[in-house]
Amino acid sequence: MLRRKGRLQSLAGLLEIPQDIVMDLPRITMLGNKQLLVENHKGIIEYTPSLVRIKLSQGELFIYGQMLTLGNLQAEQILVEGVVQKVNYDI
Repeated sequence: MLRRKGRLQSLAGLLEIPQDIVMDLPRITMLGNKQLLVENHKGIIEYTPSLVRIKLSQGELFIYGQMLTLGNLQAEQILVEGVVQKVNYDI
């Protein structure tokens, strides 16, 4: 499996295709501690005002904070808004 990933990364580089698309990786973009955009997710596992757990292709993303809300919820992306205090990527 590691060889396959290496080949896919090389192919992505040659074709100038973003690795997140080829490797089925999430793209996580954070704007200060107010917004966190997760693209290429596999769904929401848990949602409370202090914790959002998101399933990824490999593991889970834990977002801890205060007054967390979900905005712009789409099949391919989730926008978490509020006061983000900690982000943990667990494989």
